[in-house]
Amino acid sequence: MTVHEINGAYGFPAAKTDFFDTDIAARLGMDGQPPVRILLLYGSLRERSYSRLLVEEAARLLQTFGAETRIFAPRGLPHADDVDVKNHPKVKELLELSLWSEGHVWCSPERHGTITGLIKTQIDHLPLVSGGIRPTQGRTLAVMQVSGGSQSFNSVNQLRQLGRWMRMFTIPNQSSIAKAFEEFEEDGRMKPSSYYDRLVDVMEELVKFTLLLRGRADYLVNRYSERVQEGRPLFGADSRQTASVEKGGACCAPDPIAQRFSLGLSVSSQVTREPACTSPFFGERRPPNPLPGNSFR
Repeated sequence: MTVHEINGAYGFPAAKTDFFDTDIAARLGMDGQPPVRILLLYGSLRERSYSRLLVEEAARLLQTFGAETRIFAPRGLPHADDVDVKNHPKVKELLELSLWSEGHVWCSPERHGTITGLIKTQIDHLPLVSGGIRPTQGRTLAVMQVSGGSQSFNSVNQLRQLGRWMRMFTIPNQSSIAKAFEEFEEDGRMKPSSYYDRLVDVMEELVKFTLLLRGRADYLVNRYSERVQEGRPLFGADSRQTASVEKGGACCAPDPIAQRFSLGLSVSSQVTREPACTSPFFGERRPPNPLPGNSFR
């Protein structure tokens, strides 16, 4: 689905936009980076779905913080155990969106004390491995929930567990909205509240962590046990090892992921090292005027 058009100059009636951090990449010393790519999933098909409304609000914020977003519309998605689901167009769409993404946002209502079957079905359609590629591994994840009653964290805790199982980097912050029917206007926009402020916090944090992991995620989840099982030794770029390793008569090539990131880390560190020292959030090393002009748009 498409995120609704943002109305007004800023389109954030619930926020004090002067306090938005819209230069996250620059403050991390990564100015000029392309937008982070975030996939958002929600867990209800109701006409007035509060998990969908919250996801739409999150997408607006992410775009303002420099992200490119896609919201998957789950209507018509088959059950994970249906016959020939891999060839279903909705399943293919979901998989392609996950492969496109660098990070996810998962939002579920709490139903009977846990997540809904719809959000679980979407996650179940994302295999740990597909054609030698892991569609979720190494991606960042933010978790959110909406409740019809009092504050609860059952759904976000379950989503965190699923994120770990899917080998994702779940950020520390999260959003849980109690009595969600009281927190949205008739037009679907969220009212000003501490819940909304927390939502801003979560989306800002997701962009930060996704940028910090960019170019490093594959290396960080590169596992010794899997290298042994697959027979791909980890040869560093500086080791100058060119000899093949023999295992059971078969030649084992160096791990291409390890080679790529051992070569790329020095370049990446150059991108972040010096500019980061001039960030207004790095203590004594900040410049005299850390927020000149229109740093916050």
